[in-house]
Amino acid sequence: MSVLAWFCLLLPVAVFVYAYVVYPALLALAARGRAPGVPEAAAPAAPAEWPTITILIPAYNEEHQIAETLEALLRLDYPAERRQILIVSDASTDRTDEIVRGYAARGVELLRRPERGGKTVAENAAAAHLRGEIVVNMDATIRVPPHALKALVRVFADPAIGVASGRDVSVGDEAREGNQAESGYVGYEMWVRALETRVGSIVGASGCFYAIRRHLVPDDFPGELSRDFASALIAREHGYRAVSVDRAVCYVPRTRALRTELRRKSRTMTRGLATLFYKGHLMNPLAHGAFAWMLVSHKLLRWVGFLLLPLVVVGLALLATAPGASLLPRGLLGLAVLGCVLGALGARWPAERKVPAVVAVPSFVVLSSLAALVAWWRALTGTREAVWEPTRRPVVRAPAG
Repeated sequence: MSVLAWFCLLLPVAVFVYAYVVYPALLALAARGRAPGVPEAAAPAAPAEWPTITILIPAYNEEHQIAETLEALLRLDYPAERRQILIVSDASTDRTDEIVRGYAARGVELLRRPERGGKTVAENAAAAHLRGEIVVNMDATIRVPPHALKALVRVFADPAIGVASGRDVSVGDEAREGNQAESGYVGYEMWVRALETRVGSIVGASGCFYAIRRHLVPDDFPGELSRDFASALIAREHGYRAVSVDRAVCYVPRTRALRTELRRKSRTMTRGLATLFYKGHLMNPLAHGAFAWMLVSHKLLRWVGFLLLPLVVVGLALLATAPGASLLPRGLLGLAVLGCVLGALGARWPAERKVPAVVAVPSFVVLSSLAALVAWWRALTGTREAVWEPTRRPVVRAPAG
């Protein structure tokens, strides 16, 4: 019984420690002495002629901030004659289309879908309308500083690079929101991507802000899958690298309520798992070497760790109820129960009030774990979410510079 209990307890812990601690440490060792991995780090001179780009934004019922989004896009430092801005309305039912049409004289184009199909389907519909050599994919809710677009596009001067991902910076009103822990996780994720860039290639791009060569954009990608994650995998299949660009900053407003974050994470991971299974051949180390190792370590094992989490509770329960059990397993079981209680409290916390740190951190961990378990259930049962409900985020302005 004790052997089974310790196995249940230690297996998930070992997977998490490897995925979140050992893997980055191995990347750091492999990256020692290597160049940063992207040409922008060497600050090359501006090209004689910037490549043509298409800025693509799928939108659904974004009337509350689409005007601010378009104003921010038009302020970006990039030659207007080399830039196409294309907004794909996924059958919006509010004033989104009307507002976008008001910018037609300033070069903004609107493509309206007659019925909702979801983010990936909207991107598929845009494929025939893309005129740029480089397609820059952005969310309607994010902001980038004026210099970030050129920083992102500049790396394509390296012909080996097929995908470039921006560096997410989580921002928000810490006096009010309940999701401050997300900021630390995003920073950690960007650090790992920077290490992967130095070693070779990232295994997934930021869905908020990334660019891809036009000829790598699939015209008919399955609607239930994640294009941003798949972009790095498609680049690998065609012999290109995918990189993270530190100077291409993207400000992502945090959701104020933890329960909103739960829904977002569950949806994102469900689509991510489906995408990973769809491109599963890339996890073969005999065919894809270090890239397969990074894909398994960064994506699969992180998600598997969440799938194994219930074993921790089983192991603690077995140890705590065993004859002659010490106080340690009982105390750990009690802490696990307390963490779940605090997580539930954070999920019910009013969105307009700041969550205390003693509640915010365990809430983030517990709700992230719950979101992952829901995602696994949907993935294993074949449940698909093609039609997306955008996460409603606060409106933010990008800091100048």
